[in-house]
Amino acid sequence: MKRLLSYMAKYRKESLIAPLFKMLEASFELFVPLVVASMIDTGIWNQDIPYILKMGGILAALAVIGIVCSLTAQYFAAKAAIGAGTGLRNDLFAHINRLSYREIDQIGTATLITRMTNDINVVQNGVNMVLRLFLRSPFVVFGAMIMAFTVDVKGALVFVCAIPMLSVVVFGILLVSMPLYKKVQKQLDKVTQSTRETLLGVRVIRAFNRQESETRHFEEENTVLVKLQVFVGKISALLNPVTYVIINVAIVVLIWTGACQVNAGTLTQGKVVALVNYMSQILVELIKLANLIILISKAMASMNRVDSVFAVQPGIQGGRSPEREDCRQGEKELLKAGGDIPKVAFENVEFFYEGAKEPSLSGISFTAMEGQTIGIIGGTGSGKTTLANLIPRFYDVFSGSVLVDGRDVRTIELESLRDQIGIVPQKAVLFRGTLRDNMRWGKKDATDEEIYRALEIAQAKEFVDEKKQGLDMKINQGGKNLSGGQRQRLTIARALVRSPQILIMDDSASALDFATDARLRRAIREHTEGMTVFIISQRASAVKQADTILVLDDGRLAGKGTHSQLMESCEVYREICLSQLSKEEVQ
Repeated sequence: MKRLLSYMAKYRKESLIAPLFKMLEASFELFVPLVVASMIDTGIWNQDIPYILKMGGILAALAVIGIVCSLTAQYFAAKAAIGAGTGLRNDLFAHINRLSYREIDQIGTATLITRMTNDINVVQNGVNMVLRLFLRSPFVVFGAMIMAFTVDVKGALVFVCAIPMLSVVVFGILLVSMPLYKKVQKQLDKVTQSTRETLLGVRVIRAFNRQESETRHFEEENTVLVKLQVFVGKISALLNPVTYVIINVAIVVLIWTGACQVNAGTLTQGKVVALVNYMSQILVELIKLANLIILISKAMASMNRVDSVFAVQPGIQGGRSPEREDCRQGEKELLKAGGDIPKVAFENVEFFYEGAKEPSLSGISFTAMEGQTIGIIGGTGSGKTTLANLIPRFYDVFSGSVLVDGRDVRTIELESLRDQIGIVPQKAVLFRGTLRDNMRWGKKDATDEEIYRALEIAQAKEFVDEKKQGLDMKINQGGKNLSGGQRQRLTIARALVRSPQILIMDDSASALDFATDARLRRAIREHTEGMTVFIISQRASAVKQADTILVLDDGRLAGKGTHSQLMESCEVYREICLSQLSKEEVQ
């Protein structure tokens, strides 16, 4: 809760004004039964019409003042709650973006989405209601009891008995229901995860005609959620009938004792009505307070869940390891590789994924000089993508080191490191907007000429021209209005726009035909002078012309060298080539 209070500190004025105006509203509300009592005892009893009208005017004035106070309180409460929620949501989003792949994999995307949306909304609503009711409801309850004593001490004793009984019922139900709400939130995560997987994989589900099985799976998860919600709802539903029974019994007792005193001439009818009104006010406020506490318990549970994400510290910080002598505080620029300094070097690298018993990479050592093209090939699960992810430091090595320009990537500012690297991921991801907007993800201030040059190298200019919309061509979310090959070529162009020193193409031409793939590789060789290029592919033809080919097998380096060298020395590479290439192509 300390974190939430720090966000509320920015809205001190609103956080004070809201409850103060609510208490002011409650103060005027407590005078209403007295005015009604006076209207009955004096105006109606004496048939004094002007007095009745006068008291009616006072009631109307109290109502207007109450509405003004209520609206003022709600305005400032909403301003504070929404402001704190917005700040919390913005900071959580920024924090999530600082997490490495390892932490995101560990927490889960569905969980993060739930924290960003549902949990923060619950916290926001909780803050809003606390500012409006947390002081008001107890104030009305105790205020009504005190006012009852000013009306009649004997009748007020009924309040002294009823309020403790109501409190026991209200807080007893809360103690049982609060832990159950936490279970509901956890099950909501599972439903969100199931929904997300289904929506993202809807094409695969339909392709394999698995709609019914996925629907059943979702219904199972949703049924568990519904059962939990119904169970906790039933417990919470006891609140209203039990409290109404207690209050109605108290009102019956109050009317009975009041009637006896009226007959005895020690109490007026108006005062009896006032006591009943005060009892009704207590009932309403206790139910409000009970619902508020339920909401607070939900908000606290949600805030703890949000806090648990904040508590996860990024495993990859922004470089500048203090133990490294070559690390200079505030350095932003990478050294320019030259001479005998490799552009990229792996030194006996070993890497484990979280929770894995076996390493995904083990004993990996190689160097890539400036301007060289490095081909990486191997079977599925051999560690090709993992190796590529270590260069821009999406993950940190378990042992060994990855060097860029002779410096360990752990000592380089992340922004500076990744500014020098162009990455084309396995999954071609595009964003909703124009083609120009997507290309400027690679370089914010890229000119149209630079974009067209990148499109031409990536073999994408032809189909862009056919659309006849130029760089204003609309792209749907995820690039769903484009083919797989078109999306891949655009993601390659996006990486080329920034003219990176290191280009990593992670199986990024798998959807291209062989002719287009060949033209693409030729264009990259001809127009990327000085750029160190990593080509990861399942195709032997894609890496055949590389200066150095790395052959991975089950996370280990099975071979390293040129095509001709590996054909003689590496059995794994030879088997791949013979299974894919003709005898003429193998030569």
